[in-house]
Amino acid sequence: MSATAGHADGVKSPADRLGIQPGQVVMEIGFDDDCADELRDAVAERVGDDLVDEDSDEVVDVVMLWWREDDGDLFDALVNALSPLTDNGVVWLLTPKAGRPGHVEPSDISEVAPTAGLQQTSSISAAQDWSGARLVAPKAARSKR
Repeated sequence: MSATAGHADGVKSPADRLGIQPGQVVMEIGFDDDCADELRDAVAERVGDDLVDEDSDEVVDVVMLWWREDDGDLFDALVNALSPLTDNGVVWLLTPKAGRPGHVEPSDISEVAPTAGLQQTSSISAAQDWSGARLVAPKAARSKR
């Protein structure tokens, strides 16, 4: 089966759902054993390189932030995720789906994101057990950075 066979059926790969483009630099924060390997592998394959570790000093196009209810302060995590991003970068906040351990209420995300300087532009089913919220800095804030 070719890499494009799924596209002919209208099925998007996990990297497609995240809007990942070849050559982008993607940082991963909050990785643990419960993360979706198929999503991580699809993103790495799409960008043609390994995902950048959260300890890297690289400037990145996308941050994949794996977050669970008991991981600490979401505001602090979102602010930290902003620092390595390019001006037009995207934070994908990946949280366990409802009914899974560590689920984060969507209302928590919608309350905290603006305080951290981000706005949510979409939500997706990122993987079998994970939801994704696409967060970006509003255009007015990006022009001041």
